[in-house]
Amino acid sequence: MPETRRRSPLAPARSFQAVRAVFLTLLTGSVALPVYVMVTSSLKPLADVAGAFHWIPSGLTVRPYVDIWHTVPLAQYFVNSLIVAGSATAASVVIAVFAAYAVSRYGFRGKRVFTVTVLSTQMFPGILFLLPLFLIFVNVGNATGIALYGSRAGLILAYLTFSLPFSIWMLIGYFDSVPRDLDEAATVDGCGPLGALLRVVVPAAVPGIVAVAVYSFMTAWGEVLFASVMTNQQTRTLAVGLQGYSTQNDVYWNQIMAASLVVSVPVVAGFLLLQRYLVAGLTAGAVK
Repeated sequence: MPETRRRSPLAPARSFQAVRAVFLTLLTGSVALPVYVMVTSSLKPLADVAGAFHWIPSGLTVRPYVDIWHTVPLAQYFVNSLIVAGSATAASVVIAVFAAYAVSRYGFRGKRVFTVTVLSTQMFPGILFLLPLFLIFVNVGNATGIALYGSRAGLILAYLTFSLPFSIWMLIGYFDSVPRDLDEAATVDGCGPLGALLRVVVPAAVPGIVAVAVYSFMTAWGEVLFASVMTNQQTRTLAVGLQGYSTQNDVYWNQIMAASLVVSVPVVAGFLLLQRYLVAGLTAGAVK
């Protein structure tokens, strides 16, 4: 009888590598294709963008990147977004650090109810909170004269309603993974609870804090629903201000693409700089 040919043990591995290469190529193409369309469209004259799309542009110009600052007050929107997103991120991180540390290290009545309530708020869509917050801001303004509706402070408070619960819940898991021996060692050295938190636990929890900060900033930076209702012409953010490139008579597609790329620069740059902390923070506590 003819001898059966043995199958090489490397064949399955090579097949898997080939399938993986095809999959990664398709995935990279699906991600790079929209970016290519945005970049090429932002460098075309308006007449070339308004018609049928051409994969190879006939001419390139940087004029759209100059016009985006004059068609709409993009610089003002940029400043508003930086203030709102930065303030919401700072407030969310500070409050979440103290709240998560208290839940992680101390026992108190209603602790389980508090953690479940914090987590359950993430199950509801943000639009459910829009009308109640709108009514609260208007009534507070009428009663006290504090203008929350149409102000950057009101928008910051609105963003805290859905970024803070997730930040607290995430940091609770991260603080649980930090050994309690560090707290005890800091206490022996003369630190109180606040000193142990700031001098020992927070430095050890930098990856988790960075992950929370990135999440809060990205949530506030690209949010549209609350920003379109809670702001006016002076406090409008970038996510809403991009609508100004669309008028009743025309749509400046090349400027929209150019402005979208400019708006994405802070988020992309921050993500690349903090990527190693972000990955470590998101995976922390998974084994525990």
